[in-house]
Order: sequence, then C-alpha cells, then structure tokens
Amino acid sequence: MNNKHVIGVDIGGTKCAVTYSIVSDSVEVVDKIRFATYKTSDETIKKLFISIEAIKERNKIEEIHCIGISCGGPLNSKTGMIVCPPNLPGWVNIPIVKMFEEKYKVPVAIQNDANAGALAEWLWGAGKGLDNVIFLTFGTGMGAGLILDGRLYAGTNDLAGEVGHLRIENDGPIGFNKKGSFEGFCSGGGIARLAQIKIAKWLSEGEDIPFCKDFSELDNITAEIIGKNAANGDTYALEIFDEVSEKLGKGIAILVDVLNPQKIIIGSIYGRQKEVIDKKFIPMLKSEAIDLSLSVCEISTAELSEMIGDYAAAAVAYYHIKEGDLNADRKY
Repeated sequence: MNNKHVIGVDIGGTKCAVTYSIVSDSVEVVDKIRFATYKTSDETIKKLFISIEAIKERNKIEEIHCIGISCGGPLNSKTGMIVCPPNLPGWVNIPIVKMFEEKYKVPVAIQNDANAGALAEWLWGAGKGLDNVIFLTFGTGMGAGLILDGRLYAGTNDLAGEVGHLRIENDGPIGFNKKGSFEGFCSGGGIARLAQIKIAKWLSEGEDIPFCKDFSELDNITAEIIGKNAANGDTYALEIFDEVSEKLGKGIAILVDVLNPQKIIIGSIYGRQKEVIDKKFIPMLKSEAIDLSLSVCEISTAELSEMIGDYAAAAVAYYHIKEGDLNADRKY
C-alpha cells in the first residue's frame, strides 16, 4: 500500500496527544501536540480540534486519508461511541467518531487503547508479519489486544481482551473491581496495592523496610518505587515482584492455552523490569501452560516501547484504511 497521511488522536485520563503520521509498511511520526486532558469532554474535544488545525497549518497538509482515535474503554468501535471510561469521568455516550467525521469529512475510526497498541505492534513492531498475536498493556491496568488469524478481534461488543478481569486467585489485591484478579496482581495499581498489603504485615511484625519506614508512608508506595528497589536488589521489593511475576505466569498461561498465539507482547512494566520478572515468571508459565502451545509462542517486550502511544492511534487509522473503507481517499 502506498504512503497514507493520517491523524492520530490519543485520549487519556491525564493527557491527550494529536499526531500527524505518514504510514505504510512503516510509520513516521511527522508532528505531535500533547496537552493535559481537560475536566470536561467538551473542553478536551475543542482542544483536540484546535491541535489538529495547528498541525495542518504548520505542516501545510493538503490530504488526510483517515483519523484514528485511541481511547480507554469501554467504547463501541462500530458505532463510534465512547461509552463510559472510568479514567474519563463525565465522558458518557460521546459520539466521538461522528463529531470528527462531520468536522473533517474524512473516515474516522476508534479502538480502545489495548487494541490500538496491539495494532501498532502488529503493523510496525514486535508482531509484524505474524497472524496470531496478543498484546498486553501491563501498565496502569492490564488489558489485551488480540490479533487472531491476521485480523483484530474485538468481540461482540468490543469487550474481547479484558483479561484483567480474570480471577487468578480467590483472594488478593482488587483490580478491575475483583479481588485476586489478573489486574489486581499485574498492573501498576495492583503492584502498589499488593505492596501496601505486604508491607503493612511486615511493619506490624517489626520488620525494617528501607523504602517504607512506618505506616504513615504506606499511601505513598507505588509500583515505580517497588520496581526501582527490586532492580537494586532489595529483598522486600523482590519478594513483592516474585509474587507479581508468578501471577503473570499464571495469567499468560491461560491465554496460551486458550488462544494458541505465535507471540505475546508485554508492554510497559515488563519492558522496564524484565530481568527481575523473568526469574519467577518464566518457570511459572512453563509449569502452567500446555507444552505444545508454549513451544510455538514467543514472549516479547514491546518493540515500540515507550513510543507506542505515538503510534497506536495512527495504527487505528491505517488498519481502517487497510480494511477497505470505500471513502478512505476523501480529502479535506
């Protein structure tokens, strides 16, 4: 496919970004504007429009083939509706695709952030050239984007890939509104909550925790703090990550057994803590997964790494074009 000019719109709970990219079998981000998400959807969308106009003007863009939107779910990619993302309070039933189509008169597509990340890694990253790929966010939350038989699989109502809701244990930190869930153990928020539970127990037993001296510091514990201390060899932080790593192995074994993928790409925290995580994660995965399924599945960090957010929305646009939208060559 020839080069296509696309606008990517990344809508997050704390920040948003608009990118202008030239895409084909590779991707080049030409320009980008970032800004803090406003309190209301109206204010944020107005700023997105202003940012697109600024990018058009300074790059003298004459032709745009598609606009891709990446946003936290739940959303409906078929109707183009942002339904009610927990990280975007007040964004209820926003017809975002219709709003952008009416303003710019070009095709617009939307996917949740996990699906968008999966598309980016599949098109231009660690999953390029493969037919069956799972992308795990493993960041603030735990979600999955599924590429099955060479296509994005979103499910009946865009809820495929909500692996964070899987119950890994009967009890444990709460994630995705469920105790002992995959997200409860394996996410930024989950790691912090697990650490707080374990540290509170250690402090009550009189243990001296180097990075948390007393109960007044518990609320300040984050996954980043645990990760840094684990990387430096702190035994308490390593014990926390050992548990996280074992639960990651259990959760991914379920995906290997059910979906039989060629590759599972794990983002964010795994890329930063791979050496620490693999010590317990890999043995647990091998003990839990079907041998034949695991033998054809590679575990990988995200190749696009910290840049994936810049590519994800562009990937939504490019995939929409590749899927054959009849109006994909309209100009504005």
